[in-house]
Amino acid sequence: MTAQKRSVPDLARQGAAGMNTRKLSTAVLGATGYAGCELVRLLLRHPQVKPPLLLSREGEGSARLDEFYPALSSAVPLPLEPFSWKKIKAQRVRLLFLATPHDLSRELAPEALDRGLRVVDLSGAWRLKDSGNRAVYALTDRDPTKAARWDSASVYGLPELYRRDIKGAQLVANPGCYATSVILGLMPLARAGLIDRSAGVVCDCKSGVSGAGKNPTSKTHFVEVAGNFSAYSVFGHRHTGEILEQTGLVHDELVFTPHLLPIPRGILSTLHIRLQKPATARQIDRLYREAYAGESFMRCFGSGALPQIQYSLYTNHCDLGFELAPGGRRLIVVSCIDNLMKGAAGQALQNMNIMFGFNEEAGLR
Repeated sequence: MTAQKRSVPDLARQGAAGMNTRKLSTAVLGATGYAGCELVRLLLRHPQVKPPLLLSREGEGSARLDEFYPALSSAVPLPLEPFSWKKIKAQRVRLLFLATPHDLSRELAPEALDRGLRVVDLSGAWRLKDSGNRAVYALTDRDPTKAARWDSASVYGLPELYRRDIKGAQLVANPGCYATSVILGLMPLARAGLIDRSAGVVCDCKSGVSGAGKNPTSKTHFVEVAGNFSAYSVFGHRHTGEILEQTGLVHDELVFTPHLLPIPRGILSTLHIRLQKPATARQIDRLYREAYAGESFMRCFGSGALPQIQYSLYTNHCDLGFELAPGGRRLIVVSCIDNLMKGAAGQALQNMNIMFGFNEEAGLR
């Protein structure tokens, strides 16, 4: 995947500086996945973070991350060590990133929190407040009472909406990639009450193959994907609940259809909305620019300047553009992100920066 082709900055001098004890100590479980690897790359270039402790899951064995991703080879050693609470304590880790399957995150996060760690979870284990929406993950809890408490206390990690809550959070649930692109595209309209909910909202979304994770399936092999384009999980994708909970829509008001593009990474979401009353392009443009004024990673292209996947690749940007039909009632919004950056690792680092009072752009420029 393209994630392997990205080279890291010169890390030799950062490696020495990273031993500064005043810098934040972090750990990453799941660094061998695409999102986990991207997260490590970002942490290694962060000026206020030590090189992270890289932990391997059961069955992965002990190795070095650069054996999986040679592009990460550098003067900084990147050993993968078996997961151990004792090791985490010895390294004085304050923040644990979980780039793990949903059920494993559901199991580990409560114990990490009980041990005084703060957690940013990249899975879907803690994103959803409604138990009906959460059922799509078929999660089981050893301690349902404790899990319910953390379900209530977890903060949905979309900084443009919940920055104040993220700052003091112990558990941040990093949003899904599709959900990020759709929610950021819809929220200004939803908050302004401009969406004609009786007409429904159609979210026609496309993602690169890395969004499916590193483990190959019969549908993600090169032979199946190259030269092809396909829809999947129609009326059943696990990010649907996130979109509903954050926008205030209900199931009958949303059609969300994901598609698999024959490219390594990137998401383009085309959002079809009918407005409650006619609007002008200038009004819609002002609405988006005011909603995201001062947001470092939001780029509003305006009317007729539609974003493309290539513009946001390898960045933490969400790019938004729109077209308004004659008559001013039918609106198309296009939202583009890199699914491994703003859709996963980049957003996780942005959340870390907020939680620990760093410059929000640190490690992301």
